[in-house]
Amino acid sequence: MLTMMELTGRDRALLRAVGSGRCSLLGGCEPLLLIDGLACADSGAARRLVRAGLIAPPAPGRHLGPAELTPTGAAVLAEHVAAR
Repeated sequence: MLTMMELTGRDRALLRAVGSGRCSLLGGCEPLLLIDGLACADSGAARRLVRAGLIAPPAPGRHLGPAELTPTGAAVLAEHVAAR
């Protein structure tokens, strides 16, 4: 499991945004993270978090859906909150 020490500040901010329900994922060949309806400027960070298993990938057959933390992503985010 990745730890908060291995993630960038932007990664942590994206996880917090997803955890607060502010994000959607646009499916396709590469997932696109939308925050408050706007495309995340760092699409690489969003893809990295999906590939790392911290954000759930878009559901098969769904073009746009809510972004959700995986159990691993929630644990990593909780680790960050506890470390503060």
